[in-house]
Amino acid sequence: MSALALLRSLFIYQAWANNESLEKLASLDSHAHGKERLVAIRLLNHSHVVSKIFAAHLTGARHGYAADNTEDTPSLDRLRADVAASDRWYLDYLETVSPDHLSEPVPFVFTDGDKGLMSRQEMLTHVIVHGGYHRGEIGRMLSQISVTPPWDTFAVHLHQTEPSRRLQALRESLSD
Repeated sequence: MSALALLRSLFIYQAWANNESLEKLASLDSHAHGKERLVAIRLLNHSHVVSKIFAAHLTGARHGYAADNTEDTPSLDRLRADVAASDRWYLDYLETVSPDHLSEPVPFVFTDGDKGLMSRQEMLTHVIVHGGYHRGEIGRMLSQISVTPPWDTFAVHLHQTEPSRRLQALRESLSD
């Protein structure tokens, strides 16, 4: 599998995982768990803002953010729409970027003013890993309040979205 194909697969997974997390937060009782719900929305918003910042770095555009989160907390519906649009942007970007372009180093400036340099492939990988880190934080918070978190793993995603993988594994184990 090429790096580009793997990145596409990971961004499809991320869109699925983001949706699973947002669905879980929508089902969370805001009266009983208002504090945790707010913290989770703030974490997902932070992850979204970082995704937008790196999208700007990838295209050489100005992102307009002075920090890695917004001062105001968006509504869950607004965040859901914004995250879905960002996830779509990354999938569209991966349809147009060339494999050679992925290894190109891109200089940029972090929101704190520090300078950075990463290849496009490294930036894309950062967005995936960063999102997974914060969804994991949310999963831990949900567990602590006795709410079952989404089963957010790449393997679960692959087998839920491609059930033929389980059948193929079964066929191969039977032929051994």
